[in-house]
Amino acid sequence: MREPDAVQPPADEPADEGRLSNSMRPIRREAFGEEEARHLLWRAGFGGNSEQIRTLAAWGPEKAVDHIVNYDQVPGESVAADAFDKDIMRPASAEERNAFRLAQRNQDEERLAELRRLREQREREDRRQMASIQRWWLTRMIETARPLEEKMTLLWHGHFATSYRTIENSYHMFAQNQLFRRNAAGNFGTLLYGIIRDPAMLAYLNNNNNRKDRPNENLARELMELFSLGIGNYTERDIKEGARALTGYTFEDDDFTFQRRQHDEGEKLILGRRGRMNGEDFVSTILAQPACARFVSRKLYHHFVADVPPDERGGDKELDPAQRSVLGQMATTLRNSNYELRPVLRRLLLSEHFYERRFRNQQIKSPVQLVVGALRSLDTPARDLSILNDALDLMGQRLFFPPSVKGWDGGRSWINTSTVFVRQNVMVFLLTGKKPQGFDATADTQRFDPMRVVGERRDPAAAVERVLLVTLGQTPSDGTETLRGFLRANGDRVNEQTVLGMLLLATAMPEYQLC
Repeated sequence: MREPDAVQPPADEPADEGRLSNSMRPIRREAFGEEEARHLLWRAGFGGNSEQIRTLAAWGPEKAVDHIVNYDQVPGESVAADAFDKDIMRPASAEERNAFRLAQRNQDEERLAELRRLREQREREDRRQMASIQRWWLTRMIETARPLEEKMTLLWHGHFATSYRTIENSYHMFAQNQLFRRNAAGNFGTLLYGIIRDPAMLAYLNNNNNRKDRPNENLARELMELFSLGIGNYTERDIKEGARALTGYTFEDDDFTFQRRQHDEGEKLILGRRGRMNGEDFVSTILAQPACARFVSRKLYHHFVADVPPDERGGDKELDPAQRSVLGQMATTLRNSNYELRPVLRRLLLSEHFYERRFRNQQIKSPVQLVVGALRSLDTPARDLSILNDALDLMGQRLFFPPSVKGWDGGRSWINTSTVFVRQNVMVFLLTGKKPQGFDATADTQRFDPMRVVGERRDPAAAVERVLLVTLGQTPSDGTETLRGFLRANGDRVNEQTVLGMLLLATAMPEYQLC
């Protein structure tokens, strides 16, 4: 019997003029220039500067995509497991528990208050460490030579969303981040098996309270609804049975532990499979569903190509037939590779469909994409990472603090009157060091050189074109006229001051919010 994802329009159908192609053939070498290289760098990473764009264009599509996708062959800074303190929020020792019980028994309020102060001190220290981890990850995204690794780590952070606000353990958030990084473009199945043993996720969805006499359904529900299948591809009975399979899955300190006495050893019926299943059996049953490959393919397509409805419940009627075809081809590739992500990523990022003009400069930048992309594409100084983290929060994407288990909605939700104001201010800060009140202390020592953007171009028209191409990836007529008017008002001089002014104008344009 044919699987649903195999019933598609004919693959690799050429597009008529104005019609979207479903071609997953590699883009031709002669069709891959600087514009295509720029598109690849923004979607598969966080943008790139002019030199990086020229390099990828000269390499051609095969070498460029392989360099990005096979990032494990690119030297990168490894992350030590002890990079952060794992003992700040350690469980109380036997001695500490005894001291607390003794103080309670003796009604020793002074001792109890002292123990509470020590606990509050550790909590404050842990919050400081969480801020350090935020800055550490932001630095990695800015400086990495392996942008797809961090882009995929960010994708999985929003997909398997877990918030420090709930679990209040910075080391567990760091360890989960490492789980995402190790498997960023690896195997989706490995990620799914890993997430049911991850202390941060187990705490976030209360599976540490999932016992055979009192099953907790949170993790089982989100495992199918948000992480792997999507609504409509499971039943409430599957959730209840899945919760039974996950009983006894908990953690002690920083490590997963299976409490056999709390596990329901009885027979379960999940997604049509019957047996005395545990959590790993539950995951393998999910991975065997054709809907899983379709769900993950939609997630990847939504992230790298264009907005699509998050699940198939009637949403496919809104899709172009070419998009439905590509999603089917991606799902087939994913299943044929046993959920290895690199084959489907490579095929997608090489495809003619990915480089369709309709998809370029159409994706709203997330706050992280905006900030990290500005640093990587314009070579501005990072200045103060604490200020940048605060800006991310004000723009709606505070790292390690997704708003719910659904993660960030993304897309148009990133843009409103207050976030647009912050978006413009953060670009002014990166380009000049100016804050809403005063200047950053590094404004004089960490200077941005705007002339690197235009190079040797001193002709006003050429300088305007270059500024727009670097910032917007296009030269819209209204943008061209705005910058030409600015230069004319400044005597058509192309110098450090006027180029900086053009960059400030360009980065305030609506088109700069897109990539």
